Amino acid sequence: MLYLDHAATSPVRPEVLEAMRPFLTGVFGNPSSHHTVGEAAASALEDARARVARALGMRAGDVIFTAGGTEANNLAVKGIVLASRRRHLVVSPIEHESILESAGYLERFHGAEVTAVPVDAHGRITSDALADVIREDTALVSLGHANNEIGTVQDVAALAAVTHATGAVLHADAVQSAGWLPLAGLGADALSLAGHKLGAPKGIGALAVRGRIPLEPLLHGGGQERRRRSGTENVAGAVALATALELAEAEREAVSAAVGDRTRAFVEAVLATVPQASLTGAADARLPGTASFTFAAVSGEAVLLELERRGVVSSSGSACAAGSDEPSHVLLACGIAPEVAQTSVRFTFGRTPLPAEAPAQLAALVADAVRAVSGS
Repeated sequence: MLYLDHAATSPVRPEVLEAMRPFLTGVFGNPSSHHTVGEAAASALEDARARVARALGMRAGDVIFTAGGTEANNLAVKGIVLASRRRHLVVSPIEHESILESAGYLERFHGAEVTAVPVDAHGRITSDALADVIREDTALVSLGHANNEIGTVQDVAALAAVTHATGAVLHADAVQSAGWLPLAGLGADALSLAGHKLGAPKGIGALAVRGRIPLEPLLHGGGQERRRRSGTENVAGAVALATALELAEAEREAVSAAVGDRTRAFVEAVLATVPQASLTGAADARLPGTASFTFAAVSGEAVLLELERRGVVSSSGSACAAGSDEPSHVLLACGIAPEVAQTSVRFTFGRTPLPAEAPAQLAALVADAVRAVSGS
């Protein structure tokens, strides 16, 4: 089986399992306990916090461990706006559901006003488009660094400059970009991470938010995580996230280049061999391992089933929208017609580059699957 759905989740790396093992066995203490067993866990937790912060170019005290990327995005959007006197926030229509639903919650229950900054046909947000919608009373601009469906990468540094000119805060959802793109020096005030995209287990994530920014907690209780996220911390998960992020950062440049080369070759081969195929997202400013297509007049779900019969596992888009038969909101926002959006198939490659001959072989399998479904 060839697994090409790494944007949904990736396998746990062996080094990460080994790093977290002691904190699932002997070093099992509660980091809030004031005895030697608890202090050992607390020491590991703070070491993991410092390591994550170092990879992001932030301070250790900025890092809040969460249960994953969805919680991190919820904490960023709700926590920053609720702690601000301003009640306007900006998102884009292609964001992950955890951002869009958080913004909708603030609108329904807290009187916030939400503005969607438009994207172009490739899912890009321009500085001019953001400048047109941002206001003096904007509290937050929350945008994905890289889109989870089409892989388009935003120019966060340029968008941060526009955001900061009005005194607003910029939150970047870096769940997909972490380990693939540099995160330090982006200019974002807050960054979200999810461990299971990096080779850590599911159930651990982080929000790094600069200490000067007020943040209203969503979880109340014992005051853990500097009173910003109560609850007994997942020490083993925090160690796993720190280890996975460090490993990804150490190999990032080489891996991104190698995987990017294979992905581009695959895209070119699919477009050359499948007449119905159109690439979605930006051709150049995209994640190295993401290739997303629509196949005109062909059922995307049927193509997925045919590919799985041939040993290739991929997806039709975000795993967080599993079970929905609605067209992708990301593709609709890019101006793709609903009937075409429902033909989408996303291939997301892992950090181990495929052999040089693999892109052409894989494209041939895609062509066979499309022909089988279309009857041509």
